[in-house]
Amino acid sequence: MKLTVALAAFNEEKNIGRCLESIKDIADEIVIVDGTSSDKTVEIAKKFNAKILIKDNPPMFHINKQKAIDLSSGDWILQLDADEEVSKSLATEIKNLIHMSDEEIFEYQQSIPELFFRHQKILDTRDGKVGDDSKIYAAFFIARSNYFLGRYLKHGGVYPDGVIRLFKKGKAYLPQKDVHEQYVVSGRVGWLKNDLLHYDSPTFGKYIKRNNRYTTYIAQQYKEEKLSKNPLVGFNYIFIKPIHWFLLTFFRHKGFLDFWQGFVFSFFSSLRFAVAYIKYIKL
Repeated sequence: MKLTVALAAFNEEKNIGRCLESIKDIADEIVIVDGTSSDKTVEIAKKFNAKILIKDNPPMFHINKQKAIDLSSGDWILQLDADEEVSKSLATEIKNLIHMSDEEIFEYQQSIPELFFRHQKILDTRDGKVGDDSKIYAAFFIARSNYFLGRYLKHGGVYPDGVIRLFKKGKAYLPQKDVHEQYVVSGRVGWLKNDLLHYDSPTFGKYIKRNNRYTTYIAQQYKEEKLSKNPLVGFNYIFIKPIHWFLLTFFRHKGFLDFWQGFVFSFFSSLRFAVAYIKYIKL
């Protein structure tokens, strides 16, 4: 079975080398859609014999992800972000799984931690059920360990942070409509056991910069949805939602077990509702 690793990237010279190094021994093909990077992203990717397509860099980053998927020729596709790293144990697991028969995959799923399936039920409730109940597995969630200010967060509702990343060609696609969207999958969705390492916010400055882009995008969504500017709605978004989110993640989901990093994550992630709404009002 041939495995293609597909990425969309933009100015990721600090990350992309680590990402590609982690999959070079399992990838038969590397496809990258670059959003016209101004740094050395493309130069580094070429060292790994990646097939590179230069395009613009749309705010909806799923557009370039889907383009990379469409260009992939492997029987299986592993879609990654440049700031992610496939651990050695995950690389071995992926290599083994894509060579399993359907019966072996079904049997393998019986050994997946129950925590992962509970997390999947939450995602199904929030986003709608992904995949179907057929016996043939077409796509797989991978648990991400998010590296935040020197610590991999394991509490506060952050872990396992399941993301569909491994799937059979032609069996999954991104609708490209929402930043939170899941893949649309034709077939059953399972899990892998080992973690994908995510260096989303190694420094506070990078976290704030990324958070600023994120809240700006949410504000644009509010505008498209014509969210009400009624004072009661504003009070909800500026006060109620942030307080509820902080209490939910820091106390109910035990974010305090991630020490001061857990507090910072819960506090600033709760502010996204207020910041995005204020940006929306200014629009």
